[in-house]
Amino acid sequence: MTGTHQTMTLVLFSAVIAVTLAITTWASRRRQGSPEEFYAGGRLFSPMENGLAIAGDYMSAASFLGISGLIALYGYDGMLYAVGFLVAWLVVLLLVAELVRNCGRFTLADVVTARLRERPVRIASGISCVTVSVLYLVAQMVGAGSLVALLLGGASGAARSWTVVGVGALMVVYVSCGGMRATTWIQIVKAVLLLGGAVTLTVLVLMRFGGDLGALLSSAAERSGHGRDFLAPGLRYGGEWTHRLDFISLGLALVLGTAGLPHILSRFYTVPTARAARRSVVWSIGLIGAFYLMTIVLGFGAAALLGSGALRGSDAAGNTAVPLLSLELGGGAGSTGGAVLFAVVAAVAFATILAVVAGITLASSASVAHDLYASMSKRGARGEVGVARVAAVGVGVAAIGLGLLAQHLNVAFLVGLAFAVAAAANLPVLLYALFWRRFTTKGAVWSVYGGLLPAIVLVLLSPVVSGGPDALFPRLDFAVFPLENPGVVAIPLGFFFGWLGTVTSREVADDARHAETEVRSLTGAGAV
Repeated sequence: MTGTHQTMTLVLFSAVIAVTLAITTWASRRRQGSPEEFYAGGRLFSPMENGLAIAGDYMSAASFLGISGLIALYGYDGMLYAVGFLVAWLVVLLLVAELVRNCGRFTLADVVTARLRERPVRIASGISCVTVSVLYLVAQMVGAGSLVALLLGGASGAARSWTVVGVGALMVVYVSCGGMRATTWIQIVKAVLLLGGAVTLTVLVLMRFGGDLGALLSSAAERSGHGRDFLAPGLRYGGEWTHRLDFISLGLALVLGTAGLPHILSRFYTVPTARAARRSVVWSIGLIGAFYLMTIVLGFGAAALLGSGALRGSDAAGNTAVPLLSLELGGGAGSTGGAVLFAVVAAVAFATILAVVAGITLASSASVAHDLYASMSKRGARGEVGVARVAAVGVGVAAIGLGLLAQHLNVAFLVGLAFAVAAAANLPVLLYALFWRRFTTKGAVWSVYGGLLPAIVLVLLSPVVSGGPDALFPRLDFAVFPLENPGVVAIPLGFFFGWLGTVTSREVADDARHAETEVRSLTGAGAV
């Protein structure tokens, strides 16, 4: 891109940042000292507003950049990411949303400790939620770096690294100053912008092919370098048994992980009632479903109009497929139309990243303050909001460091790892606490650590970290676990250790507290 076009994009980037900071400034003028205001925005959002915010929180850089890039590179197999992300919301709607809103206040641990001993469960759950949040944040950092590297004409270097640092600094400001109210409105604005941008690009892609989806798919297969195999299963997850098992592992992680994501669960506390939480999910399913249908068109459109060679030349992981597609749809490199459309899409993608990192950072800082600090400190909940602000800085620093390390990995793939950890460590303890009468405190602690530790260890021992040219440490080789995603092993272990800890515990389940929790979860009686 020329210097003029780069300037145009940077101006739009600056406008996005200015708008988000203005929202944060507005929100900071409201009283942020109470946990209800800081963590839940006063519980005053309507189902439509919360549904838009959930969609804005969920449609991350992995969705807009990563999934489209995987489809452009791997065709059918890349599309499986979009299917998994969407199907996951049925689990959230049927098993989680309403019950979590009735049983908790701010975090996952609130639900579990409704009938168990607080301190050990809160510590375990807090550690798990922070781990998941940091992994998810890394993906957003990588997406931001890919965008700016493309804008400045390079695939790596100082620009990418400084972008990661800048996004981390902004997310700390959003959370520390604006809390949930600012985060929610940033997510709503971002969701509207992202859906508008996706609709525009989808219409332009279909116009290029006269509305003929068959022609689009045929052209994509032809220019992909794989022929008709591009439209059939197996290009990425076929062949060896490890690839097939990796697909099963990924599917389990995507479908089950959403219900265990801390920043998604925290959104159910921002509405006044359980009915509003359920309606929020219905709104979000409609918006997210439409969006993922459009990412499929965009991914195949990028393959058809650009070819896999150009995409891999810009970013080997495919993270820049959509920005490059917008450049082509606007008239090509060097054209004013291409530069304008590229600038708009890049700014929308950057807004996407900012909104998502704000939500994740808020959820993780809430876990640190509300679960870890409040349970371990003699002061209890006093000063909790101040601790959450400090925790946001710590989480930001950790995410920046890991984001700098993982810059060359696909963002959708990175999110898949976060989903696997969430499904292994958070979902089993949540479902056991809601539905199993005999569940005990020992079972809850074992369930969290029994899913979290194997997931982390298996990732460290996988080809993602070492043993290949695309690994984090390509010159080392300690990859003894053959799969890239640990979900197929770690998720059953989370459920197994929850069961084992319960049946070997000497603690007698409190039937009265379970009955109280059951009534509260189903009816909302006594809900905050």
